[in-house]
Amino acid sequence: MDHRLADDNPRGLYFLADLVNAVQGGDGATPQGLQAVVDAHGGPPLRLTEATADQVRQAAAAVAAILDTDDEDSAAEAVNTLLDRYPARPRLVRLPGRRWSLHTAAPHHPDPARWLLSTAALALALWLGERGRCAWGRCAAPGCDRYFIDTGRRAPQRYCSARCGTRVRVAAHRDRGR
Repeated sequence: MDHRLADDNPRGLYFLADLVNAVQGGDGATPQGLQAVVDAHGGPPLRLTEATADQVRQAAAAVAAILDTDDEDSAAEAVNTLLDRYPARPRLVRLPGRRWSLHTAAPHHPDPARWLLSTAALALALWLGERGRCAWGRCAAPGCDRYFIDTGRRAPQRYCSARCGTRVRVAAHRDRGR
């Protein structure tokens, strides 16, 4: 299932994880690649240049630092810092084919990094408050360092996908058989 189009998109966090993954992957970090991620998630038309794309890449690094945090208090402090620096202007928005959801208002000025960081602050604050824990992370599979959003209700998620989890379990099974 394409999680970007799911009705249960947790507070727009899939957008943040996809954006950070695009930046860290390198190939998707071009202005066009970053705009494609924003477009795929129903974001505003940002008309990214190389200079503004660089600002978005730096903003994505700030988001990645929070996604790397698994301590609730540290995460809350980092999110509060973002909220102080980049206050969100929340609006109810209905994207085509979806329910009403809370989004930050599109930027009035050409600073996509500011919009990204206010979006991240709002989304991460809502998710941390709702879950009461850092329901996000980086894949624990060797050779994979993609970020994910943990939407499960049971044990904390460790892998970005079922494929990575299966790969680790199969490798562990083979190691036990030797």
